[in-house]
Amino acid sequence: QVQLVESGGGLVQPGGSLRLSCAASGSILSINAMGWYRQAPGKQRELVAVRTSGDITNYADSVKGRFTISRDNVKNTVVLQMNSLKPEDTAVYYCYARGFYNTNYGSVSGFTSWGQGAQVSVSS
Repeated sequence: QVQLVESGGGLVQPGGSLRLSCAASGSILSINAMGWYRQAPGKQRELVAVRTSGDITNYADSVKGRFTISRDNVKNTVVLQMNSLKPEDTAVYYCYARGFYNTNYGSVSGFTSWGQGAQVSVSS
């Protein structure tokens, strides 16, 4: 299968910045989409930003102009730069990836993987 390892996050004051990074590992054949979702307490998980292998990017309206997603298709990494953070950005952020991998049996299978989650807290 494919594993995602996240780093970054933490506590920041309103208006501050944070950076989240995620690296995918495993017998990856291709990653069609890679990005970030978040889940605040008592709320459903929601899309933050996702970038496809064709460089199509989709941002949540609430983060447009403040967050920037970048992806390295060779290294299988994705970074979320978060600027002008607001208290409502407080959530656990999950890295997400979808694509295809080589199985131990020599075949190709699809995967959808999630990272372990990184806490982002915005508070004065």
